Amino acid sequence: MEDLRYPIGQFIAPNVIEDVHIQEWIEEIKNLPAAMRKTVAGLTDEQLDTPYREGGWTVRQVVHHVADSHLNSMIRYKWALTEDKPVIKAYNEKLWAELPDTKLDIALSLNFLDAFHEKWIAFLKTLSRDQLQREFYHPEAKRIMALDWMTGLYAWHGKHHVAHITSLRERKRW
Repeated sequence: MEDLRYPIGQFIAPNVIEDVHIQEWIEEIKNLPAAMRKTVAGLTDEQLDTPYREGGWTVRQVVHHVADSHLNSMIRYKWALTEDKPVIKAYNEKLWAELPDTKLDIALSLNFLDAFHEKWIAFLKTLSRDQLQREFYHPEAKRIMALDWMTGLYAWHGKHHVAHITSLRERKRW
């Protein structure tokens, strides 16, 4: 049976992250806003308020979550680039997904993703290999994370959530 939580599987980074991986991941991050727009195109409010799986977030919550998560990622990059292995501030994604802004029109987060990703991609393209080796400590995961690895994680993250919505659309035949 398909695991609806991980329709594309969990993120697995290569043992050695090469420049080609970084470039592929940056391209995937760049493509996320258009992919998200395409996957939610034409959905009604009722469809947007449908959970992608039993007990999961609604499509609307997923769209707003991606915007929140990707904004947090940029802050984490900047901390890692300006401090020595900082302890980042984790946040409760589940509770954030229940805040009132996740009931708003998804156009707000789609427009944010367009603008933010343009800035994020420009930023990512400026980073050297040494900068991408910079790290931070994630207190919830209880581990050190490097920015090159994070780039892969966020490329996966966008595709992961787009797949939540596309797999729901396929199952519901929307």
